[in-house]
Amino acid sequence: MKRNVAIIGGGQTYHAARRHDVSQPEMVHEAVRAALDDAQMSIEEIDAVVIGNMEFFEGCHMTDCWLADSTGAFGRSGVKITTGGTVGATIVHAGAHHVASGVFDKVLCIGFEKQEEGDTNAILSGVAHPLFGRSMAGAAVGFFAMLGTSYMANYGATERHSALVRIKAAENARRNSYAHLKLNIGEEDVLNSRMLAYPIRLLEMCPASNGACAMILADEKTAKARAKKPVWIRAMDTAHNEQFVLDWRDTGSTAPRFSEVSATRIYRKLGVKDPGSYYGVFEVYEPATWAEIMWYEDLHLCERGQGFRLIEEGKTRIDGAMPVNPSGGVLSTNAIGATAMLRVWECALQIRGDAGGHQLPREVHRGLATAYGGTCWTVLTSLSDSTED
Repeated sequence: MKRNVAIIGGGQTYHAARRHDVSQPEMVHEAVRAALDDAQMSIEEIDAVVIGNMEFFEGCHMTDCWLADSTGAFGRSGVKITTGGTVGATIVHAGAHHVASGVFDKVLCIGFEKQEEGDTNAILSGVAHPLFGRSMAGAAVGFFAMLGTSYMANYGATERHSALVRIKAAENARRNSYAHLKLNIGEEDVLNSRMLAYPIRLLEMCPASNGACAMILADEKTAKARAKKPVWIRAMDTAHNEQFVLDWRDTGSTAPRFSEVSATRIYRKLGVKDPGSYYGVFEVYEPATWAEIMWYEDLHLCERGQGFRLIEEGKTRIDGAMPVNPSGGVLSTNAIGATAMLRVWECALQIRGDAGGHQLPREVHRGLATAYGGTCWTVLTSLSDSTED
């Protein structure tokens, strides 16, 4: 990139199934105000605003226009972005390119979703062909059901491993004051929850959350002058594919998967040989428990077919060798337009040492955030406390 880009501030709302206490503009403004306060900036200092959500889910279109007052976008350059579940990360990447180009010095990035104002599942059930696209219907439960059954058949994992992923997410979410679901659950609770599509149960899928996240990106000169501990965006990668191409369902296939392709490329950019030791934290976009296990493998934290061993051995716990989703992840909070941005922001908080109750017990110098959406789309963002690695 032409210029180094840093995260110099950010903030998020408290997430919940219902936010009747605020309108959509008020909810978004909560995150914007938190980001500005964190960066110790006024809205007048912002050069451009990049905003996004899945507007179909609320049934409210051109949100960048009618939210202009609450976002501070009025009279400023900006763009509205929607790329499915990856939108929050795409916003960050677009904002980073705005700054790296030299055209803008300070860019405000905003992702949000107020799902209580629409019907997300109704929209998702109609995005695919009723026959050939059945695996995408019903909030993609069918897709992850095929993934789970294939993985167990090919590698010997059991439903217990899926439950362990969910329990880890719940334990971490209880430490995170902003998380939506803060469940106190054990294996029996997970395995006895309502079956959606075998082997996916209710507690093994992400919730529908309301909330927003905002981040301020800046050039190197501004970052060093204004931020006590800027977090640098060191590399970005995107791999978008259509369903049935390089996806997760046939886990026995030897073909590279979409997320594996993206991980390989971003590691090549950075010269990473051992991601498990290079990164101090991973925030992955796991709509279902089995998706987190697949991320382990596609990010090369283990060999293919061995992801379930990592959760079995506790290596991805908050105190493990390769902590994954100390925030509680998507299984605990899923405000879709903000979800992928939260992965980036949570990595940044860990690097800054500002994650509060879910801060890792050791220093974090680098983090990797992933995003998942659409028909097997992925976006990766690599963060560091230095511009030198």
